[in-house]
Amino acid sequence: MSTTADLFAPITLRCGQVLPNRVAKAAMEEGMAAQGQLPTDGLIALYRRWGSGGTGMLITGNVMVHAEALTGPGGVVLDANSPLERFTAWAEAGKAGGAAMWMQISHPGRQVQATMPGVTWGPSDKAVDVGRHSKNFGRPTAMTPAQIADTVTRFATTARRAEQAGFDGVEIHAAHGYLLSQFLSPLVNTRTDDWGGSLENRARLLLDIVREVRTQVSPTFAVAVKLNSADFQRGGFDADDARRVIDMLAPLGVDVVELSGGSYESPAMSGRPADGRTAAREAYFLELAADLARTSSIPLMLTGGVTRRETAETVLSNDVALVGIGTALAGTPDLPNRWRAGAEADASLAPVTWQDKPLASLAGMGMVRYQMRRLARGRRPAVSVGPARALIADQLVQRRALRRYSKWLATRPAGAETVRIRPTTATHARSESA
Repeated sequence: MSTTADLFAPITLRCGQVLPNRVAKAAMEEGMAAQGQLPTDGLIALYRRWGSGGTGMLITGNVMVHAEALTGPGGVVLDANSPLERFTAWAEAGKAGGAAMWMQISHPGRQVQATMPGVTWGPSDKAVDVGRHSKNFGRPTAMTPAQIADTVTRFATTARRAEQAGFDGVEIHAAHGYLLSQFLSPLVNTRTDDWGGSLENRARLLLDIVREVRTQVSPTFAVAVKLNSADFQRGGFDADDARRVIDMLAPLGVDVVELSGGSYESPAMSGRPADGRTAAREAYFLELAADLARTSSIPLMLTGGVTRRETAETVLSNDVALVGIGTALAGTPDLPNRWRAGAEADASLAPVTWQDKPLASLAGMGMVRYQMRRLARGRRPAVSVGPARALIADQLVQRRALRRYSKWLATRPAGAETVRIRPTTATHARSESA
């Protein structure tokens, strides 16, 4: 174990960007898109509030690279056709307090609600399996080589336009069971071509995206990857795979690898993995991250369950360079400033202990989004809200967003894909943080 780094000391990344401290606001999907899937005034206000709270860097909730493939109807889209004015305002708001502002860019792959219009893609046609909740997800079709190539272009386009809008970096989402994580998983990816089989083949899409993104952005623009330390499913992507992928990323100009874990099928990022191997109440993935940090030539960031300064300092003492905080900032938006002053949060969101793990994860994210919507309106958090109330409120918000998104998607110019419109009589909130 190394000497603990100062939580509030600056860190210089490979690209030359200097973060003012080691505390990062990790991605949480806000679900606050306006008409046209653009950032709302509330979303902009939310990041201005977080940016003044003392974090060294803010990572947005996942911004989707493919307008026809969203995790939920309130998702923000930045593609070749998106006007940049609202994104510029979003970046400026986050940076106003001195923090760096990074955009998480993502494609959901097969983790798309069955009620959503658009496409449901995956490396293979294997559907999400969450028991009796499986019917809530669309049946995926295996991607063609042309669709894979288009996806590389989409990620690079979004990254380039994020820099044009004033963001300081992007984080490519390859964790939590989204598309790139699906390609990495031997359980989901059963292809027999150049994108399946060996880990080198399964990592090909991620590596191609990183390479193409790097050609589209300036050398001083940060490029990060969010990666599962493990999927927490027997026979799935594990810590040894993560180590090898980090080694593959090292020569490609990646500035940070953020480590998390889990997916819809095993929501370890909410502390409830399917196989029971993560029981920590805080810093869920610290043991795995500490092991990976010993051999990684890329600075690592750890996210998952950090709520106290003591825990954050323990993370840094294990050779991890950055500490990611998510849920705790939904309840206490100025938590880093409090830590600096020697204080802690007044209260925090209680974990959802329902026996139904997918539903508990769903409700937990509903509670987080309930707080984010309050913060966006300039109100104080209400951490005492119960999970059932928060879940119902979240579903009502998503229902309205689904109607708006469906109308918008139907009026967009025809693209490379044929848009399939599914029934929109009901919706279900997504079950995890970004």
